[in-house]
Amino acid sequence: MTIDPKRRAVRGQAKHPHSLHALLLLGIVLLICTALTYLIPAGQYERITDEVTGIEHIVPDSFTFIERSPTTFKGIFDSLTSGLYRGADIIFYLMIVGGMFGIVNATGALNIAIANLLKLLRGKEWLLIPVLMIFFGCGSAFCANYEEYLVFVPLILACCITAGYDSLTAVGIIFISATAGYAGGMTNAFTVGRAQQIAGLPLYSGMRFRMEIFICMMLISIAYVMWRAIAIKKNPMTSICYLEDREYNADKHLNLNRIPKMTGRHLITIVCFWAGIIYAACMVVIKHYYVDELAGVFLGTAILCGIAAGFSPNKICDSFVKGCKDIILPCLIIGTVNASIVLLDNANVLDTVLYGCAYAIEALPMSQRAYEMFVLHDLFNILVPSGSTQAAVTMPLMIPLADACGITRQTAVIAYQLGDALTNAISPTSGEVLAALAICKVPFSKWVRYLLPLFIAWFIVSLVFVGIADQMALA
Repeated sequence: MTIDPKRRAVRGQAKHPHSLHALLLLGIVLLICTALTYLIPAGQYERITDEVTGIEHIVPDSFTFIERSPTTFKGIFDSLTSGLYRGADIIFYLMIVGGMFGIVNATGALNIAIANLLKLLRGKEWLLIPVLMIFFGCGSAFCANYEEYLVFVPLILACCITAGYDSLTAVGIIFISATAGYAGGMTNAFTVGRAQQIAGLPLYSGMRFRMEIFICMMLISIAYVMWRAIAIKKNPMTSICYLEDREYNADKHLNLNRIPKMTGRHLITIVCFWAGIIYAACMVVIKHYYVDELAGVFLGTAILCGIAAGFSPNKICDSFVKGCKDIILPCLIIGTVNASIVLLDNANVLDTVLYGCAYAIEALPMSQRAYEMFVLHDLFNILVPSGSTQAAVTMPLMIPLADACGITRQTAVIAYQLGDALTNAISPTSGEVLAALAICKVPFSKWVRYLLPLFIAWFIVSLVFVGIADQMALA
């Protein structure tokens, strides 16, 4: 008797073990970090604060080993609230942005607009992929957007399921392009801007070289996502997450044959929504807006969208609260990621890891040290996934090291920039990606399988650009 492939898949699904919840995965990371506090000796650098910028700098050659203070069992649980405090600005910012999307989603305006666009592109849905990826990539390269994109995940997921793609395509469209944007980072104030400030370089200097990195990374990324998406559209069962999508995401499909008519209120709501996003993006570049200012912009945008849709004050509040509820899991994930950093920092092992990195670089031949800087930044980013924090921790040490090795400071910044970017997409401590996967009900292990070929390509391209920068003595 021949069994229908779809029935076989569903039968197999019953035996398919449930994957680890994102919070359980991060719980394992916390235990690993706790173990490291017993294995890695404690140490610290002296630090001074720049009176002009207020940035704390490491004093090179000041490292000393100190008495070990490993994390206790109780300390693991204490770190959770500390992690939430540490990520409070991003967490509350995301809740406000989630509230904005709660109001916009309640109007139905975006879903109706997307459904009409997909209907218009029927048979050519692949055109959405490069357009969306360029949009997200530019937001990251110019405005340092990353965690902000979490609120787009449900909308892009619905688009991909309706177009015949899978949930991994949705995550890839957003966070693969965001990673490529961070790798280019022309005016990314929180990575390139911070690193160049510490290095004493003109702000956003070397932009042409970074533009070349961005274009190259984006072309590779777009080609990869499109290739995988088109293959899945031809045969959905080739998708790595076919079972998960059948069980959890089938109801995300938009009915293109029964699309409600777009009204004037819908159009005004969409105009208000995009005006708020464009204004926020411009202010990031012009006035260096950060989470507090951006949260204010999006809160105002949320209220305007509610008014444009004709909602009563009570309905605006109810929709806002519902949007906040939808973003609770990503917020908890970000807090737990920060808890792992708190554990390592409280045990004084981060400086020891940094000292070991510097020692490893000095042990290599001069011609290989720029490459080693890139690789070590990639690895260090797993422990410290925050770009601005990593710049503040590593660059005060890497800049004098680069000077001593004959590596230009601009090359050192390029090595940091690329190293900080790549592991954001694949690290188990990347809270934003874990949150997106949780929204899509996709296991982290399947995301790694999906991303790995592209990650290898990114890594090779990054080594090439670091080598070119080193050979050119990029200034």
